[in-house]
Amino acid sequence: MWAEAFIAGPCARSLHLQPGVARRAQPNAVLEKVYSSITKSPDSRHLDGLSKQLDWEVRKVQRWFRHRRNQDKPSTHTKFCESMWRFTFYLCIFIYGFRFLCQSTWLWDTRQCWYGYPYQVMTPGLYHYYVTELAFYWSLMFSQFTDIKRKDFLIMFIHHLATVGLISFSYVNNMARVGSLVMCVHDASDFLLEAAKLANYTKYQRLCDFLFIVFSVVFFITRLVIFPIWVLNSTMFESWAIVGPFPSWWVFNVLLLVLQVLHIIWSYLIARIAIKAILRGKVCKDVRSDIESSSEDEAEKPTDGIKNSVHSVRGENGTNGHCAAAKAQNHSSW
Repeated sequence: MWAEAFIAGPCARSLHLQPGVARRAQPNAVLEKVYSSITKSPDSRHLDGLSKQLDWEVRKVQRWFRHRRNQDKPSTHTKFCESMWRFTFYLCIFIYGFRFLCQSTWLWDTRQCWYGYPYQVMTPGLYHYYVTELAFYWSLMFSQFTDIKRKDFLIMFIHHLATVGLISFSYVNNMARVGSLVMCVHDASDFLLEAAKLANYTKYQRLCDFLFIVFSVVFFITRLVIFPIWVLNSTMFESWAIVGPFPSWWVFNVLLLVLQVLHIIWSYLIARIAIKAILRGKVCKDVRSDIESSSEDEAEKPTDGIKNSVHSVRGENGTNGHCAAAKAQNHSSW
């Protein structure tokens, strides 16, 4: 994407984030053959055999495979560029959507979403809001297969399907007013998550921690309080009282309930990170993180005494993983 190449790339380099892998595995034909044709994560039996064949310690063989796996994964530079692009979009679309909705009657009175339905006028501002959001989430749907792979890949895929389905369905059935409320509620926290990631990648740990706390609070309020009380109440009860049940009502509300289930799952993941952050005094490693920390090497080594043990605890720098797993959200929007 041109924005990542010509804007995010130079910003990353100015912050001393260079493309490539920090530590590459040393060339070894035997291990490379095992890695490419047999297994990328050898068990103890394979490790013992390779250790004897190469006359290496088992721990050295383990380290080689760890470095080789990390070598195939995206660098901090790549992750920074991806997060910067998403941060820019989320921030801009939230500002646009909030300014537009502040001038709309249905922001202050959600019953206005249903008066005159389905014969409501699609204004140019609402149309542009919808088209921009739909185009972005269609791009996420396809780019998910080429972007950084996360452990919540399936959840995010379901999320993108529900998002595209909700935006398209609400547009076709002229439910754009309530749909705009859903989009604004979700966009409120997404740019904070990406900002926290950017701070983490550039090793501004205090800023990362602060942004993560703000993101967590906003996420919980918008997804677990405002969304069910304000949006779901309107789509399920106010619409029933004003318009009455209609076929698309059932489909739309089922999709919104699926989305709410995803909110609960992400809230649980974020809560886990928040608890660990409180216990450790910093934002801990993202549960979706796909990079194996080199600190694992130290964990495998026996301690030489209390002094080494204390040093290993104090030596943590707080930048050994991504920030929140929500969206996240990233990139979690609808």
